[in-house]
Amino acid sequence: MHRRGFLRAACCQGLGLTGLVGTHNIWAQSTAATTANQTDWQSLLSSRFVRPTLDTDEGGLWAMMDREETRLRRSSQVVRDTKLQDYLRDMVCRLVGDHCPDIRVHVVRTPFFNATMAPNGMMQIWSGLLLRVENEAQLAAVVGHEIGHYLERHSLERLRDMKSRAAFGQFIGMFGAVGALAQLGVLAGAFAFSREHETRADVLGMRLLKRAGYRAQEAAQVWDNLLGELQIRGGSDVGQRSPMMATHPPVATRRDDLLKLAGDDTGVTQAEPLAQVLAPHRLDWIHDEIRRGQHEESLVLFGRMLKNSPSDAQAWYARGEIYRQRGQSNDLELALQDFQQAIQASNTPPPSYRSLGLIHKQQARKPEALASFEKYLELAPQAPDAALVRSYITELQS
Repeated sequence: MHRRGFLRAACCQGLGLTGLVGTHNIWAQSTAATTANQTDWQSLLSSRFVRPTLDTDEGGLWAMMDREETRLRRSSQVVRDTKLQDYLRDMVCRLVGDHCPDIRVHVVRTPFFNATMAPNGMMQIWSGLLLRVENEAQLAAVVGHEIGHYLERHSLERLRDMKSRAAFGQFIGMFGAVGALAQLGVLAGAFAFSREHETRADVLGMRLLKRAGYRAQEAAQVWDNLLGELQIRGGSDVGQRSPMMATHPPVATRRDDLLKLAGDDTGVTQAEPLAQVLAPHRLDWIHDEIRRGQHEESLVLFGRMLKNSPSDAQAWYARGEIYRQRGQSNDLELALQDFQQAIQASNTPPPSYRSLGLIHKQQARKPEALASFEKYLELAPQAPDAALVRSYITELQS
């Protein structure tokens, strides 16, 4: 593993789910976390970082992250939406105080729950997180946690800790023998923040959330929502068994700890403004989630969307498509029911008709299949699969 890969891993503080999952009691440790060996949080907000010199550990981290950010800006995965960018930057600035001029927010299209902060001020917010949060307060809770790591320079502490270990060289040598997916798991365990770091980031993040006027209890809700997805395949102890979650507060107590830190049930959630700015991208991100292939987790996600908004045509379509693709006993009937709900709602996603047509075609109902495919092409004549759907129509008409 070369130096760039090592530093990239050391600086990216989210690593999939590591911003929200783990094994330590936040509330029991909150007093120590906010007093011992920690600069006063108000001074953290008002003391902007001075760029370190290149001959220091921190200077090397910043320089490497600068190069990675240059690469990120050229990536096709970056969502280039000025309105969304400005909205998220405004939210981040309300959280981060005087550090605002030093933070650059990048939205990355990848269907996993994550936000990361690098020590040079590069923030990534992944589309899988944006798809899952139900309001701005929930998003701010995740981002505030990552800002907590940034303000206290936890990535630098982790780098120095790794460099001081006798096994460091042996660890680096392991990467010649494992594939990229295995490397991710190893990295998550090796570079995950310590329990103390996670506790401190939670406490500081909660203070930032409340200071900005958000409903702090949403921090517990976003964790509860994510846990519901993870448990469907991993069981109730998923947070204790996964190496990617080994340094975070325990599944059994995390939500209660965050609620205690949150205090009273006040503050804003800002659900509708966030929904409006995400709307142009939401269906694309839903398709990314469907392609992720984790059907059980996706059913929990889309089911939660429908519970919160029973008229959500995109969620009806999404859950129906998961049923159609999963194809277990009775799934096609469940899919048909959901697609019917989608086409009866306003703003029906055009792919609802394509998926209906595919089921009707599979079940040899030619008139229904033809009508569905023709409606799809009427609504989306330039769709990437339009030629394929026209071939289905020709086949059915022959």
